[in-house]
Amino acid sequence: MARTGRRPGAQGTRERIREAAQETFAQAGFDGATIRAIAQRAGVDPALVHHYFGSKQELFVASVQLPFNPAAVIPPLLAGDRSSLGERLAALAIRLWEEPATRPVMFGIARSATSDARAASALRGLFESQLLPVIRELGIDEPDLRAALAWSQLVGFALARYILQVRPLTDASTSRLVAALGSQLQAALIGPLPLEP
Repeated sequence: MARTGRRPGAQGTRERIREAAQETFAQAGFDGATIRAIAQRAGVDPALVHHYFGSKQELFVASVQLPFNPAAVIPPLLAGDRSSLGERLAALAIRLWEEPATRPVMFGIARSATSDARAASALRGLFESQLLPVIRELGIDEPDLRAALAWSQLVGFALARYILQVRPLTDASTSRLVAALGSQLQAALIGPLPLEP
């Protein structure tokens, strides 16, 4: 009798490889991660990794897609008083780093972005597809510059707390960090910008 269920099995294997890639990129960065290590973690032959994803670059791109729906996250971010927009954005960013489902993806992107053009492109893609459209919807002056300033604060904060593990940041409570980072983001997003000299 012929076996059934090949598609679910194949899908399960593909997902297992993708999850193993997330974990490996998070720990080793793009340069340090190897197809062999990813395959070993997933419990498959390295040839199967190539079969499903092609190259390491393609696997990286597939593994860094955020496991949340922007359409479900962005409307609450825009809702409510603008005076707390920075704090809501800070809370979202910190939650992405703290939650087990999204943390490996964030680590993989951050550790790899400085050493690989595709990883850097993925990080820029998060900015362009997730943050920039939100800021443009606000109807504020110079939304692209404001979005870039806010993004630079988010990236810098993430590198300092989660990658470099700067102690005052790692020791601070999440609620205090949301308030502090939120005030910086609020200034970048809503506060006055200096004029061009």
